[in-house]
Amino acid sequence: MTASTEHTSPEDLEQIRRDALAQLQSVSDEASAEEFRIKYLGAKGIVKKIFKGMKSIAPEERKAFGARANTLRTVIEEAFKEAPWMQKSTGTAPHSFDPTLPGFPFPRGSLHPLMQIRNEIRDIFISMGFDVAHGPEVESDWYNFEALNFAPHHPARDMQDTFTISDNVVLRTHTSPVQIRVMEKQQPPVRCIMPGRVYRNEEVSARSYCLFHQVEGLYVDENVSFADLKGTLLAFARRFFDEKTHIKIRPSYFPFTEPSVEVDVECFLCKGAGCSVCKKSGWLEILGAGMVHPNVFASAGVDPEKYTGFAFGMGIERIAMLKCGIDDIRLFFENDVRFLNQF
Repeated sequence: MTASTEHTSPEDLEQIRRDALAQLQSVSDEASAEEFRIKYLGAKGIVKKIFKGMKSIAPEERKAFGARANTLRTVIEEAFKEAPWMQKSTGTAPHSFDPTLPGFPFPRGSLHPLMQIRNEIRDIFISMGFDVAHGPEVESDWYNFEALNFAPHHPARDMQDTFTISDNVVLRTHTSPVQIRVMEKQQPPVRCIMPGRVYRNEEVSARSYCLFHQVEGLYVDENVSFADLKGTLLAFARRFFDEKTHIKIRPSYFPFTEPSVEVDVECFLCKGAGCSVCKKSGWLEILGAGMVHPNVFASAGVDPEKYTGFAFGMGIERIAMLKCGIDDIRLFFENDVRFLNQF
């Protein structure tokens, strides 16, 4: 009953279904498959003509007939897709998969090299009894400068050095503001590190970037001395670089510490002999540190007559560049898979 479909009855639909399924059994190549598709499912095929002929069906019977016609179309389409020749031609036959073949490994991602270095630094200090604290990247002028003993006209406050959001709001230029927030919430003893992103309005080059990462450290208690600072940093350097690593402490200046120092570590590549990485000096600068300034204690509500403490800060990018032999800081931010796959 496939010669005419203008006045198709339910019995005709059933006959069309049987004819289609029977004809599918004889489909054996691409040509016969295409012939079947055109005949039944094509733009001028039998199924299409059935739907066009529905206008001649009485309105009260049209809904029920339409449901049967949709079922017919679905049955023919599914049967066509699952026909034995179609399965064979697309390689999806039940037995086309050999379960004895070895599997394919799925590619695995990894942490960004900066996060690997950060986590290594974090774990070393945690093992030494330090907690971890975090603070906001959008800071008030009070936390970022004033509470840290920056003078009102300090150069760091200039727009040329700091990303300013409004009169009293900036993108933090260091992780030191977290020191104030921690001491405001917790009375000594305090021993924690504060990793995070910081921002400075610097010209992008191979050695500097407008965004980078720091790890800040703070230890406050009664009778904390400069010797404690030196011992802590030496222990860190020997854990992070090498057991025989030496450090060198040089006088420096930071508004929030007094005395202030910069710390160099013996070049781990040439062992102090001098190479291109350490510029023939045998030493590499890794961090700034010092004893917490009494004014900073006062800003955070800590009694400077009772407590002393030390603070330090290091740039993760610089340490990663030194440890991994990377000569361009911009590589960390370009997301080049060829670079990241090396780590």
